[in-house]
Amino acid sequence: MQTLVNTTLCYIEKKRCYLMLHRTKKEHDYNHDKWIGIGGKFENGEEPRDCAVREVFEETGLTVEPGDLQYCGVVTFVDTSSEPCYTEFMHIFHTQRFEGNLKADCDEGSLEWVPVEKLNTLPHWQGDEIFLDFIAQRRPFFSLKLIYKNNVLLQTFLDGKEYKHFI
Repeated sequence: MQTLVNTTLCYIEKKRCYLMLHRTKKEHDYNHDKWIGIGGKFENGEEPRDCAVREVFEETGLTVEPGDLQYCGVVTFVDTSSEPCYTEFMHIFHTQRFEGNLKADCDEGSLEWVPVEKLNTLPHWQGDEIFLDFIAQRRPFFSLKLIYKNNVLLQTFLDGKEYKHFI
């Protein structure tokens, strides 16, 4: 049986820092010990913005308005370590507009405002460097495919063409 998952990742920015989640609390977490943006899996009937708004609130306690989310692109994350391969469609968002107070505790890990220039020094998926760079550049909507095996980035494709800039 093929595994296909739709998720969102939202990069909330304040004073050149992104609110990041250090995934440390869930057992058998695909992202264990990695620093990622705020997000999660779609629920039935949700479209990407619905999912991002809900996940931001659930994980952080912050409120974002759908119209304030910049839809940056879609990342197709493929892990070929198992058969069938795992495929995740990550809908990437960015915003600098939010309201509310940050939760003291998140059930998936710790939340921290991380300076943009420090992001690549923390444990992360290598391909995240590509789309985080695109977000920082305010690049127009992109489609990025990242192919991994055993946590190693093997190939990247940008808008359907092989992309070797970061490998």
